[in-house]
Amino acid sequence: MTEPRPTDPARPDPGAPAALSQLDGPPAGRRHSALPAHRSGEAREVDDRWLRAERSGGVYDVAVVGAGPAGLSAAVTAAEQGLRVALVDAGAQPGGQFWRHPDEGAAWPDEGRGQHGWRRFTRLRDRLGRLIGGGRVEAFAERQVWFVEERAAVWHLHLTTTHAAVETPAPRLVRATSLVLCPGGYDRQLPVPGWDLPGVMTAGGVQALLKAHRSVAGRRAVVAGTGPFLLPVAEGLAAAGAEVLAVCEANSVTGWGRSPLGAVSVPGKGLEALEYAGALLRHRVPFRQRTALTRVHGEGSVTGATLSRLDRTGRVRPDVPPQRVEVDLVAFGWGFTPSLELVSAVGATTRVDVDESLVAWVDPNQRTDVPRVYAAGEVTGVGGAVLAAGEGELAGLTLALDHGVPVAGSRIEALQRGVRRHRRFAAAMHRAHPVPQRWAEWLTDETMLCRCEEVTVGAVAEVRDVLGAGDARTAKMLARPGMGRCQGRVCGFATAKLTACGRSLETTDLAPLAKRPFTAPVSLGELATTGEGED
Repeated sequence: MTEPRPTDPARPDPGAPAALSQLDGPPAGRRHSALPAHRSGEAREVDDRWLRAERSGGVYDVAVVGAGPAGLSAAVTAAEQGLRVALVDAGAQPGGQFWRHPDEGAAWPDEGRGQHGWRRFTRLRDRLGRLIGGGRVEAFAERQVWFVEERAAVWHLHLTTTHAAVETPAPRLVRATSLVLCPGGYDRQLPVPGWDLPGVMTAGGVQALLKAHRSVAGRRAVVAGTGPFLLPVAEGLAAAGAEVLAVCEANSVTGWGRSPLGAVSVPGKGLEALEYAGALLRHRVPFRQRTALTRVHGEGSVTGATLSRLDRTGRVRPDVPPQRVEVDLVAFGWGFTPSLELVSAVGATTRVDVDESLVAWVDPNQRTDVPRVYAAGEVTGVGGAVLAAGEGELAGLTLALDHGVPVAGSRIEALQRGVRRHRRFAAAMHRAHPVPQRWAEWLTDETMLCRCEEVTVGAVAEVRDVLGAGDARTAKMLARPGMGRCQGRVCGFATAKLTACGRSLETTDLAPLAKRPFTAPVSLGELATTGEGED
């Protein structure tokens, strides 16, 4: 075993905008760690193992990719059933995007501020710490899987660091007989004129700054798009001192009536919505239904936005004058897109979910159709943290069962019932908050579609109408949207919708966008030395 090196001192987030307003901060001089500083010395040693990623070699029973609600649940469940687990995550500390929180190396008195299900997370984190200390789990933090392959019934995960500043010993290969894929997802975005100006952010990015850094991205904001996620983002901004001029929901709450049984299948969600509604009332934040932010104004940065009333189809109503508001922050949220790169890389079957997202197909026990590969969380369909954690635990128990470990059937059945309930609710949510049918009418030919390659909406419309590009893949070849660094992760959905000309998206529209030879950026140097030192 290679002796790990000490961790580096905490360093500021290099991606944080200079104009951010810092609300508060941890005491200076505290070191970065993965578990709270106030814990015992034994737990502190466990912290170092998460960050330093000791390499022990050999073949694990399972490699879990992702340490969010699904991945944490899968990893601790499998390990507590006696399996040896490798946990790989891009973050410096566990929790994923949903439980993103401040640096645990500092004594934050309100570490869980703005969080939901925080007690669930802290229990999972404590269990993980004990399992790492007992040698049942080995955690590889700040690592991404850039390539996955199967050799002689063993999965080989090729790892790279998430950024060049990671100086811990870098395990480059993890081998396991089984995989649990819990890569989560990211904000879905739709273009509007001016959306590429500084000051326009994803709703998830705004919330990440609030949760992890206690930073507000602007002082006068509009939160716009569709779906329940707009509410906690607006509430968080208002609670942090920002003036939120409006929450613009492109749909209407009456849409929940399309699936009444699904809407009431998880009663706690309704109570949560009422809590957010009360918070918006206290902060005097207007909630505007069937309203969209259709244009962002500004030269070097955001200075204003146009809010337009919509009809039932998403067309801007000509009988209602648009409103111009002065803002320095726009937070867009149009739902989420599951990260399907690893699912596609292993050859698992995918399908299109109710919200037109490409997701992994799984059986009632979270097995994909590829032997010894399981999937859980947003990658099987966007549905929230409680659903993701339930699927993760179910995947961990199924994995143990498939390894010959006796598992209580009653617990599996209870988890399956919970998953079905939350899936019904998720389907109702997606039906209530679809992408507006006529959203493309908000755009101009000059609207930027692909920011990486600077491809406009007009360029894609031309290859669609003149050259017959009826899908995103063909448009990509002819006009280059999705050819840049993000490889279509940002513009892929919008490109698919534009080329589909109003029809519902199918697997053939989305699957080619998720297939990539490399599932994460990797340097030429790493490519050149891949295979060196392997058994």
